[in-house]
Amino acid sequence: MRAGHPEPADPAATALVTHGRISVEGRLVDASNTTLFCVIELDGVTGNAVYKPISGERPLWDFPDGTLAGREVATAMVAEASGLGAIPPTVLRDGPFGVGMVQLWVETTEDDLVDVRAPEAVPESWRVVLHAHDRFGDPAVLAHADHPGMRELAALDVVVNNTDRKGGHLLAGHDGRVYGVDHGICLHTDPKLRTVLWGWIGEELPGDIVEKLRKLRVQLDGQLGTELAEHLTRAEIEALGDRADALLTAGVFPEPGDDWRAIPWPLF
Repeated sequence: MRAGHPEPADPAATALVTHGRISVEGRLVDASNTTLFCVIELDGVTGNAVYKPISGERPLWDFPDGTLAGREVATAMVAEASGLGAIPPTVLRDGPFGVGMVQLWVETTEDDLVDVRAPEAVPESWRVVLHAHDRFGDPAVLAHADHPGMRELAALDVVVNNTDRKGGHLLAGHDGRVYGVDHGICLHTDPKLRTVLWGWIGEELPGDIVEKLRKLRVQLDGQLGTELAEHLTRAEIEALGDRADALLTAGVFPEPGDDWRAIPWPLF
């Protein structure tokens, strides 16, 4: 970690992304929507952040309501309120190119969390999760690390209906936590789950995840549900609650359905 850059769990990080002065340093060119790398400063605390202005979003025909930035913020609100999964401090605020999503940049280790390789090359510390096919129809073995933080993000993805959980959206932080990023196409009312995290199909949900889901369900009927209405439709909030209920009732990690491609492409 660079000196002066706060860890995501540091309260100073939330204050920094919420109130700090943003200076754009460059653009992340691989992103499909305008994604800017920034320096952000507040009261002597300096760090980096990702800034995605709404003005740079490309409209998606199947996500006609709200904004992608709002969906990123809503997903972070769900994670923070329930404690389910780790997402860096994320806010919706004004910036150099108008209102957008601002999220703390996560300083990462060199650890890989997801890989695609031949079965014999997968180390024992990894879990082979899905014999899939790439866009050319060639077989691939998708594997990922069996980490409690990944397991929580897998449950979060089910609840928020993440349709784009790529390997590159999972970051190994210096603080030992696994952070999820890029949640712009979540929280649709229709089933759209598409993820690289299928490593626990049919396994019982751990007790801590069950408690966090129950906490989420209670909060959706209270303040959290009210706050989410700024970013989501009523139907989307109701669907969020229904998915939490369904996961609690099942008590196990789900398996892919037959009516939707189970993994995103590209995988990273």
